[in-house]
Amino acid sequence: MYNHAPIDYICPFCLLVQGVENEHNSIKQTDLVYQNDQVTSFIGLRKWPNNVGHVLTIPNEHFENIYDLPIEVSVEIQKTAKAIALAMKEVYSCDGVMLLQRNEPAGGQRAWHYHLHTIPRNENDNWRLSERQPFPADERAEYALQLSAKIGTNYAS
Repeated sequence: MYNHAPIDYICPFCLLVQGVENEHNSIKQTDLVYQNDQVTSFIGLRKWPNNVGHVLTIPNEHFENIYDLPIEVSVEIQKTAKAIALAMKEVYSCDGVMLLQRNEPAGGQRAWHYHLHTIPRNENDNWRLSERQPFPADERAEYALQLSAKIGTNYAS
């Protein structure tokens, strides 16, 4: 509907769902937190200094943005985000959780596959004032393992 991906766009999120790790995709299979037949969740490639270990949840099928996303897939994404938020509360002992989703360039979207960020928040974490930094794969894998261990107990079918 309102699409902005270049014609030759190689979607790193679709590659992740397919289990592909190559030069077009920096996301590793060790970043996976949760996956079912409709959605995949993984640790973000970059981190905020005081909000480490945020998770992106994507539909397994390629939809560029919220305008294209079927409502039944949206429901599955929200159910998964809730399970992740509960896991974050247990694993990170964070004060709260923020969901962030962007659409189109003016909305701040940069990856042309719908994705919902679940970000752990703490009082006075200066989230708005901090810049995201690279997050090494081995560190991401540790956060993924911790969260994935809790997701099953929090996921409501």
